[in-house]
Amino acid sequence: MALTSASTLAEIKAQYFDNAAYEENASPSEAAAFITACRYLLLKLPKRIRDGGGYETELDPIIIQAELKAAQQWRRANVTSQRSVRYASFEGFRT
Repeated sequence: MALTSASTLAEIKAQYFDNAAYEENASPSEAAAFITACRYLLLKLPKRIRDGGGYETELDPIIIQAELKAAQQWRRANVTSQRSVRYASFEGFRT
């Protein structure tokens, strides 16, 4: 599922968790989806949450920013290495 400006916080979190194993799966496409989810979380997560019982939680975006940076570095390294692979063509080869 591609995220859009209309995506809910639940959909964004689902994409974040569904693609968090991009490295274990060696999947640049999962890394791309994870990167998008990180960006959306940074924009849509409230910085401070207060519930009716007087409890307040403050969220620190540094963790998500670190995850975003790590995913971008991993994807850059893995997409580049895949693009540089060349295969020999034996078309027209005679024995």
